[in-house]
Amino acid sequence: MEHEITLVVNGAIRRVKVPARRLLSDCLRHDLGLTGTHVGCEHGVCGCCTVLLDGRPVRSCLTFAVTVDGQEITTVEGLAREGAPSPGLRSAGSAATGATREGGGFERPSRLHEVEAVNTELSPVQRAFAECHGLQCGFCTPGFLCTVTAFLRDNPAPSDDEIVEGISGNLCRCTGYQNIVKAVHRAAELLAEET
Repeated sequence: MEHEITLVVNGAIRRVKVPARRLLSDCLRHDLGLTGTHVGCEHGVCGCCTVLLDGRPVRSCLTFAVTVDGQEITTVEGLAREGAPSPGLRSAGSAATGATREGGGFERPSRLHEVEAVNTELSPVQRAFAECHGLQCGFCTPGFLCTVTAFLRDNPAPSDDEIVEGISGNLCRCTGYQNIVKAVHRAAELLAEET
């Protein structure tokens, strides 16, 4: 049996029919085409699937989609801001907006659509991770970006120990965490400059 749910995903109202046992991570990736949310361990341990639910970080691999009906979800795709073009930023295209073609499946964006979709600006957290090399393979990065975004909203000037505690629910197998900690400090600086 499928249930129709309404979600506010990255600021857009989205309606989708899902089985009762559909995980939020699968709903985002497969039903809405938002593949930036990664699935690693599928047990809530690694943090790769972290998204913001009404501003709070949650493990989307442990959350049933039907339980978040009517709530606001921010994925890594929603962290970027409207604004100046960011060279090299991959277009989310139709898949990220959920545009479908007749007969089902996702529409492949045209090259023109990809160029137009680049009109976004990375968030301070995204910029800081790029500047400080806070990622290598990138698989864990969406979860870290969502976690750090919420963390810095609650603690805008954290110490090293607070950062380590704040990101302790996210695992990275590549970086050794030093550059991630640097990136969190840099993101705090960038956010402070905006206020």
